[in-house]
Amino acid sequence: MWPFCVRHFIFVVLLPLRLPFLKEKASDELNYAQDVIEFLSHMGCLMRVSHAEVRQQTVESVKSFYSCVAPKQLIDGLQPTSPGYRLQLLERSELAKTLLLSLAALENQPAIKLQLLQTLQILSGSSDMNCALILNARGAETICLQMNEPDPSGQVLFRSSEILWNLLERGSKEVTAQLSSMECVISLKEAFLHQLMNGSRHSDLQLRNDLLVITTLIAESPSSLLIESLFAKQLVVLATFPELKSSNPLVRNLKLSYNNEDLKMKKLLLNLLVLMSKDFAALQLYKEERVMLALLTLVKPPAASSERRSASLQWSSVQQEELQLQALATVCTVAPLMLDDYMTHKGSTCLLLLLDRCVAQDAFFGQGHGSHDRGGRGSMKAQMRHCIRVLRSVTSLGEDSVNQDFCDQGTINQFLGILMQMEASPDEEDVVTLEIKSDIQLILSALCENDMYRKELFGSEVVEMAIHFLKKGCDKFYSGLGHNKLILSTVDCVRSCIVGCYTTEDYFLAKEGVCLLLDLLRSSPRCVHCNVLATLLELCDNPNTLSHILSWRDAGGQTAPRFLLQLWRDEEDELKVSRNRHGGIADLQRPIISQYHQEDTQLSFPANTPSAAVLEVSENLRLKIYSIFCKLGFQDLPGLSRKDYVTLSIVRRYLDFKVGEVWDELRRELSLDGVRPITPDEEALSTICKGAEDTAGRVAAEQNSILEQQQKEDIGEEELMYTEIKSHWKQQELIAKSWDRYVSKTSNYEILKEVKAQREKYQDAAVHQTEHFVGQAMSVERAGAQGPAGVKLILARAPIKAVGQDQVGATSQDPEYFSTVSVKD
Repeated sequence: MWPFCVRHFIFVVLLPLRLPFLKEKASDELNYAQDVIEFLSHMGCLMRVSHAEVRQQTVESVKSFYSCVAPKQLIDGLQPTSPGYRLQLLERSELAKTLLLSLAALENQPAIKLQLLQTLQILSGSSDMNCALILNARGAETICLQMNEPDPSGQVLFRSSEILWNLLERGSKEVTAQLSSMECVISLKEAFLHQLMNGSRHSDLQLRNDLLVITTLIAESPSSLLIESLFAKQLVVLATFPELKSSNPLVRNLKLSYNNEDLKMKKLLLNLLVLMSKDFAALQLYKEERVMLALLTLVKPPAASSERRSASLQWSSVQQEELQLQALATVCTVAPLMLDDYMTHKGSTCLLLLLDRCVAQDAFFGQGHGSHDRGGRGSMKAQMRHCIRVLRSVTSLGEDSVNQDFCDQGTINQFLGILMQMEASPDEEDVVTLEIKSDIQLILSALCENDMYRKELFGSEVVEMAIHFLKKGCDKFYSGLGHNKLILSTVDCVRSCIVGCYTTEDYFLAKEGVCLLLDLLRSSPRCVHCNVLATLLELCDNPNTLSHILSWRDAGGQTAPRFLLQLWRDEEDELKVSRNRHGGIADLQRPIISQYHQEDTQLSFPANTPSAAVLEVSENLRLKIYSIFCKLGFQDLPGLSRKDYVTLSIVRRYLDFKVGEVWDELRRELSLDGVRPITPDEEALSTICKGAEDTAGRVAAEQNSILEQQQKEDIGEEELMYTEIKSHWKQQELIAKSWDRYVSKTSNYEILKEVKAQREKYQDAAVHQTEHFVGQAMSVERAGAQGPAGVKLILARAPIKAVGQDQVGATSQDPEYFSTVSVKD
């Protein structure tokens, strides 16, 4: 009776589910949506029935939702629902969660379990909502824990890994959190090792690598238990194989086919070394298993072709290149953490040999494969890029023994040669080339920063290099290729390799280095100003620098002091410091405080935290500009306007204002904390704050005096201009009147007779009135007597002409309107 009932149930209920739902009208889909959701949710409960055929038909029915075909014959008046109708409602039901939970009841039914895993794979691969339902039921953990159960078909592990992949694609953080438990890590380890030792088919190798990728994602989590589960030790041993011989049973009988899947596994293992290096315990494993030696072995240039033919089966040249680049990327992270091993295995020597090979004319031409080969196809530029990146990461630590080892091998000359060789290359600049150049400059900075001997020894070459790059300017700063990094590294190279050694500084000054820095400061964006000003400030310790700064002019004739004051005003505009329309002090109590600082006035800072007034010093340019003016002085600066003098008066008192600001901040914080100083301290605080305010008042008065003087000069210049205008118009009137008289003489005979009579009268008067008077002293001699009596003076007499005599002479020569008239008002 029971088998008949089951068959009847399957035939009546489950088999029809494989067909699409039918509807009479379009609104039925919406009206019956909730009923369908509840039906699908209860459908998953059929998995609780222990009968195998019911479970199998239930799973098959769910799978059919994704491949249903409309029936050929339909009842009159009915039509199938839209294709995605059931799938949308299935996502809103709890069917996926119910099917996952039913896995525990299928231990004795492996065939149905495999079908259920296939169904869960379809559900997780088709919908984010289904993945969320599975993860809410801790589906990743459940799938991981059961994937190593006995399986004659060999499909359970494959289906389980596919489900985990689908879950990782849609919720990686939640999945890795569930897989980070000790049980899951051990389960993954067993599955991976089983595939490693027993897998031979291509699909088995792919599954092995998939499990390794899942392990990699777990390793990114700080709470992973790879080390505690001993999985990390086995992964480290595999990472050093086959470069190093080991007696570990894991690799004793391990054979690689050196195909692409083995190459992927090797690269994944190297990547795992980077991820696990964040844990100090992992570094201890690296030391024990000689990871650094294995990595440096991979870094070495490929062997000659004759040696390769005599060797046994191994990586091809293309595979060797990919592993070399991957190993370099790994060393870049691991070497700074394992400096002892790096020095023991002569890592610097190995890398410098590779660098020589990269720049050689007959260098091995890269094939351009892999994820680290950017810019390397047809050359060894990718190897050079990663090699220099490793050297930069090691030298930047400032370890004396490591840096000395570099210099003993002639690294500085080698790097300078590579840099200038790349600069002389006719090839267009790309991202990789610019990165290499900036990294080389950073290495030079790290090697020379704290060593005066290296600065002096290599100073001239470094100066030539820095001058070359400074002359390029910053026109391509926003090109997106890395010119911005190259400019900053060049400035850093000047500060670290040149500043501090007077002989090198003088050579830099002789090459107009300071003028180039000022040109860079003038044309660069604001983000570069801090570095350039800091370098200029350090150069100002050399007394020869000041004359170069004062003699600098930009394309518009602007002097360095005027430009620095303009930078000061721009910085205060950025900080929104309160200023009046003339640029003077507007608030005597807060002469230099920015608006952002005023917003923090009601905050109290802990004792071990710098206050806003102190932090502000390092966050903007004003202190550096003030310090440069302290070197230049505040008097007799060329090219300043009245507005500049107003700004200069603030700059001169910047330190006084800053001290007063700090004391005022201290008093305010005491008030906020409810602390009352003792009476003498309170009086001292008040006196100090009052003194700062008085200083601001004196500066404001000085600014007013400067503005008044400017106003007087402006008024005087305006009056002079009006006087000149008035004189000009008077001259025009006289010229017009003279012309009118000349015209009237030629057109009116009576006027002409009158002028002639006056001229004759003036000539007669001049003849009878000629007299003589002293006109010139010819010689002066002094006798022995004192006073006027001791002076012997010889005089010459000159005639005094009658009034109008010169006028007559002038009239007889030229017309009156051509004579020059001098007018004084």
